[in-house]
Amino acid sequence: MRTLTGEQMMVRIFFGESDMWKHQSLEHALLERLRKEGFAGATVFRGVAGFGANSVIHTTHLLELSADLPVVIEVVDTEDHIEKLLPVLDEMLDDGLVTIEKVRVMRYGAARKN
Repeated sequence: MRTLTGEQMMVRIFFGESDMWKHQSLEHALLERLRKEGFAGATVFRGVAGFGANSVIHTTHLLELSADLPVVIEVVDTEDHIEKLLPVLDEMLDDGLVTIEKVRVMRYGAARKN
């Protein structure tokens, strides 16, 4: 089991839920790729509304139902792992936003088995 403590890096990957990678939703494809490549973990968030570079508002509002709601994947890992992530994102993302910031990990670990 890997451990993470102290100062690490977090990547946030923003894109639309209609984005695909090889006939699979981008969020599932990225999540599977991150797991396969040994990243410490990742979480997928679905937004209820948002807009990006094209300034088109995507929302869950019933009168303006969107088929392309925002999705964010957060990945926290060591700087070395994050550097390995960047070429993967270049390969898999057509558009969207990627941010990187330093974070302080207070706790990370698998559930204890009793």
